[in-house]
Amino acid sequence: MSKDETPTSFAHPRYWPTWLSIGAMRVAAWLPWRLKLWVGRAIGLTVWRFAKRRRHITETNLRLCFPELDEAQHARLVRETFIANGIGILETATGWCRDPEHLRHRVTFKGQEHMARAQAQGKGALIIGIHFSTLDLGGALHSLFFPADVVYRPHDNPLFERFMTRARSRIFGRAIDRHDLRGVVRRIKDGHNVWYSPDQDFGRDASVFAPFFGVEAATIKLTAKIARMTGAPVMPLIFHRNPDDRTYTLEYLPPLEGFPTGDDVADATQVNAVIEAAIRRHPEQYLWLHRRFKTRPKGEPKLY
Repeated sequence: MSKDETPTSFAHPRYWPTWLSIGAMRVAAWLPWRLKLWVGRAIGLTVWRFAKRRRHITETNLRLCFPELDEAQHARLVRETFIANGIGILETATGWCRDPEHLRHRVTFKGQEHMARAQAQGKGALIIGIHFSTLDLGGALHSLFFPADVVYRPHDNPLFERFMTRARSRIFGRAIDRHDLRGVVRRIKDGHNVWYSPDQDFGRDASVFAPFFGVEAATIKLTAKIARMTGAPVMPLIFHRNPDDRTYTLEYLPPLEGFPTGDDVADATQVNAVIEAAIRRHPEQYLWLHRRFKTRPKGEPKLY
């Protein structure tokens, strides 16, 4: 079998590493809490030390977004980011493989009245999620209070894609491919809430440039388009691990006002401002490891 061919059976040796990863996640989900934190911290520090490319991306992002930090503060935030994202791997495993009910006592949910008010209008809401390290655990915890579908990017590995989709379908009402705009619109019009994360770089064709931490960032136009097509309220959702490393806070903010405006740049700027404010609360828990500023305005040099 050539490298480009896809095995027809998940028993093929090519999938054995994936099976080991899935097994490790299932085991990790049941570890005692303190051990989860220790393992996650160890993973984060290992990646921080040896993944030079990923560390360079993180360092670049944080220098761009927090120019006010001195060298020592910057280095500390980079290290804390890797630790938080290492713990996030264990949190993802927990969100995917455990019943979220067992974590109800660890959650404080603020701003529920905003979603309750939106639902009272008899239509679905578009939930703005953010790529914090707690993303998938946050989705599981959110399901204890409000039902929602989720928009996601399918994984390239078909076995892991099946595992991930089944896990998310257990947490969310439906997992919707990010390219399925009709599916998103249909679900919202049918009264379902849809969780959607607009804070990644999907390239020039799908985006406009809008400020994010004072840096022009390719920001997708789809948030405003979905809101315009459905009339749905756009609900920012903030979620983070508390400083005690044992509890979590979820918080709905009021729906975006006057959104969409019809001006793609203004709409993208409004969305980015909400996301930026949320990140500033716990900057180390954001996924700075991805190339948020990959696409640049014409004429500008690459940043990575």
